[in-house]
Amino acid sequence: DWPDRDRFILSNGHASILLYSYLYLTGFGLDLNDLKAFRQLGSTTPGHPEAGDNPGVEVTTGPLGQGFGNAVGMAIAERYLRSRFGEDVCDHFVYVFCGDGDLMEGLSHESASLAGHLGLGRLIAIYDDNQITIDGATSLAFSDDTAARFEAYGWHVNRLGDCGEDLDALENALRAAKEVTDRPSLLVVRTHIATPSPQWTDDPAAHGYALTDDAIRATKDAIGLPDVPFYVTDEVVAYCRAAGARGATQRDRWLSRLEEWQGDEVGYEACLFGTGVPDWEAALPTWAPTDKPLATRVASEACLNALAPLVPGLIGGSADLTGNTGTLIKGEPTQSVATPAGRQIHFGVREHAMAAALVGMARHGGTVPFGGTFFVFSDYMKPAIRLAALSRAKAIFIFSHDSIGVGEDGPTHQPIEQLAGLRAIPGLTVIRPADANETAWAWGEALRRDGPTALILSRQALPVLEGTAAAQHGVQRGAYILREADNGEPELVLLSTGSEVSLCLAAATKLEAGGVATRVVSFPSWELFEEQNADYVDDVLPPEVPVLAVEAASGFGWERWADDVHALDGFGASGPADKVAISFGFTARAIAARGLDLLEALEEG
Repeated sequence: DWPDRDRFILSNGHASILLYSYLYLTGFGLDLNDLKAFRQLGSTTPGHPEAGDNPGVEVTTGPLGQGFGNAVGMAIAERYLRSRFGEDVCDHFVYVFCGDGDLMEGLSHESASLAGHLGLGRLIAIYDDNQITIDGATSLAFSDDTAARFEAYGWHVNRLGDCGEDLDALENALRAAKEVTDRPSLLVVRTHIATPSPQWTDDPAAHGYALTDDAIRATKDAIGLPDVPFYVTDEVVAYCRAAGARGATQRDRWLSRLEEWQGDEVGYEACLFGTGVPDWEAALPTWAPTDKPLATRVASEACLNALAPLVPGLIGGSADLTGNTGTLIKGEPTQSVATPAGRQIHFGVREHAMAAALVGMARHGGTVPFGGTFFVFSDYMKPAIRLAALSRAKAIFIFSHDSIGVGEDGPTHQPIEQLAGLRAIPGLTVIRPADANETAWAWGEALRRDGPTALILSRQALPVLEGTAAAQHGVQRGAYILREADNGEPELVLLSTGSEVSLCLAAATKLEAGGVATRVVSFPSWELFEEQNADYVDDVLPPEVPVLAVEAASGFGWERWADDVHALDGFGASGPADKVAISFGFTARAIAARGLDLLEALEEG
């Protein structure tokens, strides 16, 4: 657990017992009882590696290809830190072990293409080419020339052949790969599943529990081991522990270099802790209600550029939508071989790879990665976002074009169910700000938290609302009273997020004119509100007052907070944004009418 260690990722995480066995043998916190509890409830040896359970587990892998994509992100982070702070501070390699399944998944294709383009010379992938999947031989569905494909991506490729048991060949190949500094390396190693089992070598059944007790006994006999469960000699343990202890020497050398280093200590510390230099929050901009309306994606870019000089770990970009999503750090070079300290990453049209790389960068440490795309394309990123939440990876996912306000692009580009989907992920903080000021406070919260955050931003310009410039604590608490009923005793609460908050303010004015005392609550984040105590929740949403939630998305889940919801129960439509909004009832008049209907229904009921 020191910043300049080499990283090892087991992308084919179903082989987790390999990693756990070596953590035990080399002395990193596991004992034989942990191995015996493999895949049992409450153990530190789950069925797939989970970051945080054990030292030596860098990322949470399981879904194939994710670990490979994480490794690309780690290699980006390593190069950025090495280039920015120097080799005395950062100078290590990223190794990723992967299998046939990893390299079939589309994510690995995107990630390999990106890594080759970026020329990530500290990334070394070892491909366990055993030509077996669960269904049978890979020839059932896979006839790629994988080596040629990676060569076409710009990788250095070494076809090692059938050398899975040849330690000298493997070591020489690894050492040679470390000398290739201008591109990533792939070592293709032909191996044999279940070797040296007399019965099950090269058999797809070995993916499961084909090696029953008798088969295990026969395999041990072939190796020359006694028929003793979890057998290991003291000599082997001592040998491996000595190998594991060598890392302490490397760490001590790094600490000595760090002590003598005369570089940007404040900036480096900010990177390590995933935050900014002192007083970074003061840089967040604010806007006045008299300012012209602006999209929250535009406000987000203003926040990003205000923070970038003070948060040196901020690095990222978009999936070919930099201008559209507000993810440009102005004046910063593009991350590349020529400019390895560049903070602007052009991920290309590769949402899968971008998301996995962000998780890898976050888990590597030293960076606060961000990546943007249209909200509807978050569907491409969902597996990596889920793993970010599971592993507490501090990544910022920026999603613009957040509603039917996309307009002419039509229902294929108008997110409906995506908000509900992200809110359903435990550990992910979703924030949908109502205006520019709430966007600034959302950025502040994203940088303070220790896990992933999704910022949901508008394409269309939104008015700067009265009271939001002073609402930092309200946003931090997830929901707050933006407009109180005129007499201070509400008869109805309008609850909303994002672009619909301004509509609720207009609807409240209509309702008040009709004699209905109406409170408007801005509700940017369910997750942050859930963290508040009951007194605060009841203060914002009095239990005895009817609540109407308003959101231009699926209404799924709002029943927890509201008595009724004015939402969408189908997909959008193509047309000018204002006309689309009117057609689906997202107007002040329609919201006010829905509020009156709610009051009437409750009176009758």
